[in-house]
Amino acid sequence: MSMRESELPDGTTVIGSSVLREVKVEDAVGLVLAHDLTQILPGTFKGRLFRKGHKVTEEDIPKLKDIGKEHLYVIELSEEDLHEDDAALRMAAALAGDRIAYGEPHEGKVTLKSASGGLAFVAREVVDAVNALGEVALATVLNHRVVQPGEPLAATRAIPLIVPERKVREVERIAAAYREANEGRAPLDVRPLRRLRAGLLTTGSEVFTGRIQDKFGPAVAAKLEALGSELAEQRFAPDDRQTIVKEIRYFLSQRYDMILVSGGMSVDPDDRTPGAIAEAGTDIVSYGTPMLPGSMLLFGYLEGVPVFGLPGCVMHDPYTSFDVLLPRVLAGDRITREDIVSMGYGGLHR
Repeated sequence: MSMRESELPDGTTVIGSSVLREVKVEDAVGLVLAHDLTQILPGTFKGRLFRKGHKVTEEDIPKLKDIGKEHLYVIELSEEDLHEDDAALRMAAALAGDRIAYGEPHEGKVTLKSASGGLAFVAREVVDAVNALGEVALATVLNHRVVQPGEPLAATRAIPLIVPERKVREVERIAAAYREANEGRAPLDVRPLRRLRAGLLTTGSEVFTGRIQDKFGPAVAAKLEALGSELAEQRFAPDDRQTIVKEIRYFLSQRYDMILVSGGMSVDPDDRTPGAIAEAGTDIVSYGTPMLPGSMLLFGYLEGVPVFGLPGCVMHDPYTSFDVLLPRVLAGDRITREDIVSMGYGGLHR
């Protein structure tokens, strides 16, 4: 029994200013059911006849008697309290953005789902503020996660059966304050991914001369296509710094939305790619990330165009630092050094 609950001698439970008690069916009109009621018609139907939270009417009494109910557990809600389902629903409405859908509550929980594919947006400070209130809960996926249509993004939950309305009003206040401070952005939403065209330069004399088969192209093309973008052109260059610089500048002249350079990204003396990317005029945000696999990834901007230097793991590992940063670029984020630094927390994927 919670701190807000007390039990009277007749078995009635007082929760805050509300009451949970057993009453005769005939006396339950206007009261709220405390639990679901199931109807069974042998060989025909078995399912919920009345949902928890349903307000009993005169018309319901014959149906209740038909399923053998002479007494019901009902809630007499005070004006200061909310049923758990109503609390969860109000929280969902306050937190959800335009690209999120949600349905009816179930056992005090409302699941918020992505109405379309994209990048999950979760305001961590709002999540923490809501969960600090007590008696209500908000669980979410991680921020910047790629989600598909219909995929769960978050869930609101009322912990007790009856929740003080002031707790829900505080959730609504927190959500409204966040929107006001962030140009109307909702605390929970899905950001659409832009369709971008990328140029890929694969370096390495062994690939350029045909001694080994290129595997970067197919791997990168598949990752781009999975997110709605395309590999518009792939070119090849030997391990020659000036040739690599020339090819990078060529991609810039073609006005591709992204420039990807693969091969030669390690610290070996004969790896020319990082230096060539810098010499081409790229403003390097970071060479290296605190994530495995993908620690040797380079990221920067060349005249505003995102440039990736891709390490070899992109060819064969399903999830690397490239898979973290690529969706954010497609969502329109400007990647900063702070973004790269933050990748270390939870960044071990081996």
